Amino acid sequence: MTLDLSGRVAVVTGASRGIGYFIARELAAAGAHVIAVARTVGGLEELDDQIKADGRGQATLVPLDLADMTGIDRLGGAINERWGKLDILVANAGILGVISPIGHVEAKTFEKVMTINVTATWRLIRSVDPLLRLSDAGRAIIMSSNAAHSARAFWAPYAASKAAVETMMRSWAHETESLPLRVNAADPGPTRTAMRAQAMPGEDPETLPHPSEIAKRILPLASPALKETGLIFQAKHNRFVAYRQPE
Repeated sequence: MTLDLSGRVAVVTGASRGIGYFIARELAAAGAHVIAVARTVGGLEELDDQIKADGRGQATLVPLDLADMTGIDRLGGAINERWGKLDILVANAGILGVISPIGHVEAKTFEKVMTINVTATWRLIRSVDPLLRLSDAGRAIIMSSNAAHSARAFWAPYAASKAAVETMMRSWAHETESLPLRVNAADPGPTRTAMRAQAMPGEDPETLPHPSEIAKRILPLASPALKETGLIFQAKHNRFVAYRQPE
């Protein structure tokens, strides 16, 4: 059954490329008005052109560096003034930092990973939580990674940041479980993105799923019919499988 998001308003961060770009396109194709947030103006303009070419949905472009915390606060205020609510949040933006022994990670690198991946995600949640509560079926999708659980060598900053956002997601889900708001995380698994190429420079990208494929699998988490909350959805065998961490 085709998902119909007509009349719904969605925020997607990191929308200028990769998974965020294709999630924005999928949401728009389903009829949503997408508020596309990213640093790269050219990438946002390309997204807008593609959404128009796809022939359904609309986009509002928001060039914003998520290190600008007051800018994130203003985003929530602007959404409230124009739409008075928010139906869908896709907190997708994130950075890898560096693959390195933990003792060799520079302080400025660690702090930047935490600022973009953790603090900005919290600030975004704080900014739009009241608006999602005003929706008849608010949906929040927090992008995560298996790195949060594998704790593999040399991935400490990124892994710690994703463990933190997953924990925030679960706490937020518990706080809102009696509301129509559903809050979940999505772990896309290895995907053909620039971040993956940075982390695995010797890997053949053609062996990995294209971000457009992953976006299609994530889209159902934005559905008003979704019942689950507080879960982590992982890409397994060409579909997303949900699991709940131990309480």
